Amino acid sequence: MHGIIKERLFTPGPTPVFMEAQVRAVTRDLHHRTEDFRQVVRETVDLLRYYFGTKNDVVMFASSGTGAMEGAVANLCSPGDRVLVGTAGKFGERWLALAQAYGVEAVKVESPYGQPVSIEEMKRQLEKSGPFRAVFIQATETSTGVSHDVKALGSLVSKYPETVLVVDAITGLGTTDLRPDEWGLDVVIGGSQKATMMPPGLAFASVSDKAWKTMEKSKSPRFYFDYAKERKNLAKGETAYTPATSLVVSLHGVLSYIKEIGRETLIANAAMLADATRQAAQALRLKPFAASSPANAVTAICAPEGLDSGAIIKELRSRFGAIIANGQGTMKGKIFRLAHLGYFDAVDLFAIVAALEIALNKVGHKVELGSGVRAAQETYLKHVDSAEPHRAGAR
Repeated sequence: MHGIIKERLFTPGPTPVFMEAQVRAVTRDLHHRTEDFRQVVRETVDLLRYYFGTKNDVVMFASSGTGAMEGAVANLCSPGDRVLVGTAGKFGERWLALAQAYGVEAVKVESPYGQPVSIEEMKRQLEKSGPFRAVFIQATETSTGVSHDVKALGSLVSKYPETVLVVDAITGLGTTDLRPDEWGLDVVIGGSQKATMMPPGLAFASVSDKAWKTMEKSKSPRFYFDYAKERKNLAKGETAYTPATSLVVSLHGVLSYIKEIGRETLIANAAMLADATRQAAQALRLKPFAASSPANAVTAICAPEGLDSGAIIKELRSRFGAIIANGQGTMKGKIFRLAHLGYFDAVDLFAIVAALEIALNKVGHKVELGSGVRAAQETYLKHVDSAEPHRAGAR
């Protein structure tokens, strides 16, 4: 008998939902062809620009983030085009699968799971294997907990006027310092169930002038995920097809909150939680999976030698109702992943580390109770100053 058990998400998507997003979803019932909803859409698009840190146009779709990823390939590329893909995990591999689906030839720069894509090798391929219609990469590879140097890559790609840089920032937005306009990130893609603290169902993308001009040349078929069609409709405060109205209303509320506390505050919160998690893992004799360039969005941790990570995940779920993520593909059973993006705070972290300590002892990896929590607490104190923290939901 474990007493009352409350289920809690610690996965990198879906993530815990912001309270106001939940309230707005059930209390505002708007028809999508009314002026009231058009006003919500206009304001939401402006707030998305703030969230992305861009002056570029932003488009929005009722889909998972993968929908906007597919749309980027379909809108930018024609069958037979060559693209450069940086991959170091399951989501980099998704770019390769999408290119194949649209008859696009992909040149691959691959790094082992747990390591970032080599920017030097990307540079070499740009110089010797082009011309490329586009370059595709992740800001953060969610499957491995690694971040990629998209700033450096943007500097490289900007030298090629016929090549656009597309960044899957589905877990990068709100956790990582991204500057699309300054760094030359032509298409940046996000999703609602990540740092935006909402349920799944919305995808969005910022698009540069360079990318819009490239899209004019594309001969690939597209219908629903037509960026130009969506841009035209959003300018009128509408979407091309029936939108997920309750999610759009929720997104408006969440983005208003993010603007209130500041995009930088959201990113700093993820950075603090990620650092504290890594320090806690070290104190518990656990090895972070990311050999270098660890992401703020999620920390991947290697299972202790001789243990399947699934046993740890199962113990946390059954004993505490805490849901964490296993590894994906070949990494299943070898790593577990703890998320830091969106509606997480320090107390959430202290709690999951304390639960992890008990779970580790139960599955045979003996640790001193409180050692990981202490490391997390000490790291937290290094990150914060004397200023009063912003309380979620406070107005």
